Amino acid sequence: MADDLTDIVADIVATMQGAQDRGRVAHYIPELAKVAPHHFGIAVATADGQMVTGGEADLRFSIQSISKVFALTLALGKVGDQLWDRVGREPSGTAFNSIVQLEHEQGIPRNPFINAGAIVVADVNLSGHQPRVAIGEMLRFLRYLAGDDDIAINEAVAASETASGFRNMALANYMRAFDNVRHPVELVLGAYFHQCAIEMSCRQLALAGRYLMLDGRHPDGGRVVSPRRARRINALMLTCGHYDASGDFAFRVGMPGKSGVGGGILAIVPGRASIAVWSPGLNASGNSQLGTLALEELSSRTGWSIFSPPVAR
Repeated sequence: MADDLTDIVADIVATMQGAQDRGRVAHYIPELAKVAPHHFGIAVATADGQMVTGGEADLRFSIQSISKVFALTLALGKVGDQLWDRVGREPSGTAFNSIVQLEHEQGIPRNPFINAGAIVVADVNLSGHQPRVAIGEMLRFLRYLAGDDDIAINEAVAASETASGFRNMALANYMRAFDNVRHPVELVLGAYFHQCAIEMSCRQLALAGRYLMLDGRHPDGGRVVSPRRARRINALMLTCGHYDASGDFAFRVGMPGKSGVGGGILAIVPGRASIAVWSPGLNASGNSQLGTLALEELSSRTGWSIFSPPVAR
């Protein structure tokens, strides 16, 4: 498979480099609006320890909502299943920053991957601390997962989100009215905006996702989460990881995945691979245009959809 996978990734990179429709960058966050849409990178970390990369796999980008996967992992480690008293587990069917459902559902977000749910998770991760403590914990966690201490926050992106994040401020204040945000809103949003502004490369992100490929184990030994929790996080990624396009992503790609408006996608093939793709141009649903196409092609050529029949050994 190693040689085959190398060829497949090379073919995908060539196809993506020639694509005409590259989507549109996230213009509503000023710093992200400055990123050129021509970039494309991919990294595949396999269960047997290989790393196959292509394109700009070592160029760093703002992971944005992909950070919600790691924030959720930390929050579940703090409060366990009590988290589900404050956040649901159902697909939203609405935009990632919608406030409409919160009114009908008494301030309980549909899932931890829409913005409202991620803000509640950030509130849990604060645990009475200042935002810098919570963000320091997140950075240490990502560095541990990736085996790379060179992961940091882009402060310009964090400042840009703070200056333009009026919808997130509205979401947080609305949930505060229902006592579902318990720390001061400005502290919760400070943690949330900095979490989204973490920069990683495709290589680093694929490495960080390996515990979800390995049923909760760290490849260097030890356990990050239990097998049950790893499976449940993957299930949420499959059903909720692409907002109101989650069903289409499952239909076309068939992998648990989490997108971010920085143009990245983390996709997991349980027992086989942790994959990161990045191209900053977004489709109409706010997910990477070329990243989605690349993962669809990868899934088709490898048979890695979780809905594919098992390969005889």
